[in-house]
Amino acid sequence: MSENRPFVLSIAGFDPTGGAGVLADIKTFEQHQVVGFAVSTANTIQTENKFYDIEWTSLSFVIRSIETLFENYKIKSVKIGIVPSLHYLNRILSTIKLLSPTTQIVWDPVLKSTSEFEFTTIEDRLDLNRILSKIDLITPNYNEIEVLFPGFISDKLWLLNEIPTNILLKGGHNSDEIGTDRLFLANEIIDLSPTEKKCYEKHGSGCVLSSAIAANLALNQTPKEASKNAKTYIENYLSSTSTLIGYHYVQ
Repeated sequence: MSENRPFVLSIAGFDPTGGAGVLADIKTFEQHQVVGFAVSTANTIQTENKFYDIEWTSLSFVIRSIETLFENYKIKSVKIGIVPSLHYLNRILSTIKLLSPTTQIVWDPVLKSTSEFEFTTIEDRLDLNRILSKIDLITPNYNEIEVLFPGFISDKLWLLNEIPTNILLKGGHNSDEIGTDRLFLANEIIDLSPTEKKCYEKHGSGCVLSSAIAANLALNQTPKEASKNAKTYIENYLSSTSTLIGYHYVQ
């Protein structure tokens, strides 16, 4: 068994380069000293700079896998990555909530690959709000937040305080303050500014960030603490090499 280490689950795609998806998540979990489990939502053919093809895992197989893990282990947090539809995501969330209502959930809403392959379609915005209410934190970038919530930035939709979940808005596409992430909590907005580290673009950096947050939540950190510490982790990862694939541990 795990002795004192909490269990954390990644539900995401399989990337053969290990830069993104469940392999990247498991590497991140290990560095945070939590026990990482994984359920694959898809197999992909890709390199660190090109996406070729994907085969989705059947929803019934994913649900059976989740049920088996939750029936045998006390999983404190879950990170969710690519899913093909809101229906697929909702079934995953409903299963987790039924089996373990206190488990915290982080969703990295990867809607498209960098080569514009579309993963998740937003079929119904009423469904979207209902689904997001089951999630503790989402980690979109500036392009993804405008798909999820049109007008969130341009019309300052966030001022209405009607978003059904906490949001860590990643700052990689923040034209005004490059690298500044913004954490939107129920009653607080927190800027997470970059350090002076020289960072390089990385394949799968969003996966690493969201899984670091999930690991920190499992270690009993608040969403604010978890996001701040994950920011430090991802900056170390981004500065580890000048290539698109980073190192999780550097001596």
